[in-house]
Amino acid sequence: MNLTVLIIITAAVLLLCVFSDRLSGKIGVPALLIFIGVGMIFGTDGLLKIPFEDYSFSAYVCEAALIIIMFTGGFSVKWETAKPVMVKACLMSTLGVVVTAGVTALFCYFVLHFGAAESFLMGAVISSTDAASVFSVLRSKKLDLKNGIAPLLEVESGSNDPFSYMLTVIALALLGGSGTAAVPLLVLGQLFFGVLFGAGVGVVMVFVIRHFKAATDGFECIIFLAAALFAYGLAAVLGGNGYLSVYIAGMILGNAKLPARRETVVFLNGVTGLCQIAVFFLLGLLSTPSQFIESLLPALLIFLCLTLVSRPVAALIFCGRSPIRDRAFISLAGLRGASSIVFAIMAVVNGGSTEHNIFNIVFCVCLLSMLVQGTLLPTAARKLGLIDEGSDVLKTFNDYREESSITMMRMFIPDGHPWVGRKLSEVTFPTGSLAVMIKRGDEDLIPRGGTEICAGDSIILSVPPFEEEKSFGLREIHIRGGHPWLGRRIKELRLPDSLLIVLIKRGEQSIIPEGATEIRGGDIVVVTDTPNEGESVAAAAAAD
Repeated sequence: MNLTVLIIITAAVLLLCVFSDRLSGKIGVPALLIFIGVGMIFGTDGLLKIPFEDYSFSAYVCEAALIIIMFTGGFSVKWETAKPVMVKACLMSTLGVVVTAGVTALFCYFVLHFGAAESFLMGAVISSTDAASVFSVLRSKKLDLKNGIAPLLEVESGSNDPFSYMLTVIALALLGGSGTAAVPLLVLGQLFFGVLFGAGVGVVMVFVIRHFKAATDGFECIIFLAAALFAYGLAAVLGGNGYLSVYIAGMILGNAKLPARRETVVFLNGVTGLCQIAVFFLLGLLSTPSQFIESLLPALLIFLCLTLVSRPVAALIFCGRSPIRDRAFISLAGLRGASSIVFAIMAVVNGGSTEHNIFNIVFCVCLLSMLVQGTLLPTAARKLGLIDEGSDVLKTFNDYREESSITMMRMFIPDGHPWVGRKLSEVTFPTGSLAVMIKRGDEDLIPRGGTEICAGDSIILSVPPFEEEKSFGLREIHIRGGHPWLGRRIKELRLPDSLLIVLIKRGEQSIIPEGATEIRGGDIVVVTDTPNEGESVAAAAAAD
């Protein structure tokens, strides 16, 4: 196959995957499963029958792509949202992974009669969950979940890959003949260097980005890629957990006040989407469905064990105080995905001598997981009463555009306003703004210079975006029982000069605040947040 043909095929694959992403929202199947399907169509047993069995090349590509995916996963963690569930999420992503791997390994050893080391390898490889699969379903259906389940799943599934990777490394070391005495030192090195370089690179890069201005627009985004590669490489070269390092660095950068944030989010989302397409297509291309028959039964049994035993046991132990319906959904949402298959490829490449075809078994388990669990997630969430109709799952992430500049504004014209009875051409709007619509009762009018303004009109203005070198953003404060602002009027609050309440969300209403406006339970108060001036939202709340 010459280079030109390869380029054309690559373009066709990318377009096909992008179009199939929209299809996934309609049929309720994770888009990543469709990407795998596209790869299988091009593969040895597919329509185009492209022969591809290069596990080493696949491992390099997939491991490199996982660096970017893991970094973006950490970057997307919104600390403010995740903080209330951080303990549960961290327990699930660490000890929960160990429990899941252990229960699955016992099942493989006693029920499927795998060897001891091979059982441990299978449990390790399949122990992590896939954030991309879970949230591709939630995002496509625009669903958010109650009781903090969405941020819990996001943090857990985004951060459990490093621990699954660590268990896989240990399993491969045991298969390679290393004694168990080396395991504690291996674990210590993985965790210590992973945390050290993740935190170090994150803090250093925050300083660099804040004090460096690229000569070419958009080049700041490249610094984030460099941060991800540095975090992984520095940790890995000393035997640390590179994926843990990458995730921590991403989380530090994602929650720091940085310039060009909007452009960075768009850039990272685009690069991560490309990486996900590459990984899942390559995995589909590498697979050989005609060989799945002999692996299907053990894969089905392992899938049932994971779904009905291993994952529920972990959720029961580490989410024990959560309502039973929450734990049931958390158990169901433990989808297996790309990372498990990539770790299986690592097992093949690193010469793990196994009696069974680990890659094919793990591949089938992941297909079953994405097809069955991924399809059932929206229905299960509704049946369990966990859908939060008043919110958006995107608010779980740092890539939610609540810090984006506001480009549209509404100007209400009350009775007695000096503009009443005047034409649009006779009034002066703010510099750079444009009247794009007039809402008059149930009518939407296209404004012209000769359009007369009437009392009760709402003029919709397009305004230039706010741009400032200094960090500036908006924050949401959820008013719950015991909050010091509950039941008080805005004029009664002792707010610092750097803080202003700009909006109150009350159910379906968006209330423009006045001094006499009373803050009620369940309100979401949107405030300006300029921490560089020495006053934080938390400090303002505590002062009252």
